Amino acid sequence: MRNRYLDLLRAAAIIRVITYHLYGWPWLSVLLPAMGIMFALAGSLTAASLAKRQARQVVTARLRRLLPPLWLLGLVAVPVMLAAGWTAETGGEHPFNPVTLVYWIVPVGDPPGSDLAVDVWEPLWYLRAYLWFVLLSPLLFALWRRAGLATLGLPLLLMAVLEVSGLTLPEAADAGLWDFATYGGCWIAGFAHHDGRLARIRPWLAYPVALAMGSVAIWWASSSGNWDLNDFPEAQALWSLGFVLVVLRWQPPMGWLARAGPLNNAVTLINGRAVTIYLWHNIAITAVWPVLTLLALDNVDERLSSVLALLVTLLLTALAVLVFGWAEDLAARRRPRLWPSTSVPAGTSVASQPRQTATGTAPYRVTARVRMPRPPAPGARYGPQGRGR
Repeated sequence: MRNRYLDLLRAAAIIRVITYHLYGWPWLSVLLPAMGIMFALAGSLTAASLAKRQARQVVTARLRRLLPPLWLLGLVAVPVMLAAGWTAETGGEHPFNPVTLVYWIVPVGDPPGSDLAVDVWEPLWYLRAYLWFVLLSPLLFALWRRAGLATLGLPLLLMAVLEVSGLTLPEAADAGLWDFATYGGCWIAGFAHHDGRLARIRPWLAYPVALAMGSVAIWWASSSGNWDLNDFPEAQALWSLGFVLVVLRWQPPMGWLARAGPLNNAVTLINGRAVTIYLWHNIAITAVWPVLTLLALDNVDERLSSVLALLVTLLLTALAVLVFGWAEDLAARRRPRLWPSTSVPAGTSVASQPRQTATGTAPYRVTARVRMPRPPAPGARYGPQGRGR
């Protein structure tokens, strides 16, 4: 049986990231820290698997669910980037190097790409971070069983060490280390959710701790006048972990969702195609301007253009689901389908664990705006400490 509350959280996080990437509203990072939620859900699922199976089997199964959709994107994107002159680009963030193409197969580093196709490869840092979390999970889970809730503080301690020492590693290792420091607490909170330890924390302790972390995060961001937590890994780490501790500790009844018709179906659809939506939605956003220009709708009223931009983004993302979503079925060893079933088995429980891989959203800056300007120059970068988020 599925946990429809976790399904709802995942769907909300994915919708939030699409909205953020489309409109660029910085306050969305405060309203719903989508990446922290997605890593926490993935941590809970991974803990559930590690509690029942050998670590090697768990890691293999997780990577099998993650990698085929990436390979399909690479089969489309890499030849297009090469044909568009990637090999002739100089001075970009990822000059062509045939050796680094291996990251499109096993993303232990960020899969590279051309400056012209930045919207294709920039979100792929998440897959690299997810892969490293999966690889580290057997060790983290063993540490969790020994040290318990104290393990939640390990990533924050690492972040403090990085800040004080100023330690800088080679690019790939440095990015991985900061990702672990920023979202590792959320991943481990997923362990606490799985074994029920999070639910057993007394409210008088859990909520004040979460409030304290959130308050420090908001102070950190507000002191700079920038409310986008994606620009501050320290604030992001504290806010995301505090938020996750609250929402995962809460287990509301979900019977109403089955009666919500279209919403229930949408939640099931998004969960069934989460990886595909994540991989292709930013490409859909990039295509919004050309599509509206083609339809002669690029000079309409600002409010109407905002609505049209969202509708076109959703339609193009749905098209990607139809064309490429079957890769998720193959990865899960299911019969390929153009459109996943929106039926939910009877007896769905809030307490049960969902079966599918948790995937998520990337906290990098929007590449299109509601006033429908043309996309910024290729190679523009935003995010925590300039690490391409």
